[in-house]
Amino acid sequence: MQEPFDGLGVPCSECQAGYMHRRYLTFFTYLDDELVTVPNFPAWVCDLCGRREYDTRALNQLVLILSPNAGKPPRRRRGTPKRIPRRLKVTRTGKVE
Repeated sequence: MQEPFDGLGVPCSECQAGYMHRRYLTFFTYLDDELVTVPNFPAWVCDLCGRREYDTRALNQLVLILSPNAGKPPRRRRGTPKRIPRRLKVTRTGKVE
């Protein structure tokens, strides 16, 4: 699905001649042995060389969704609490309490 021209974008980091424009593509990845496809995934595509850079915010959200711990309550760490050292008081006479 092509969007209308959205003006000059960010210069391409690969060819340095083209510009990156926001497009929506199908993202493919593997989860163990299963192929996962995500339609309409936001990406930046160079109009000259075709380089694709997927949107980092959307990738982070997808990683959270596909995480094996998604939907599970966080595990609490059990252990002994760290002991905070007590502060010593020094009086005007130099005596430590």
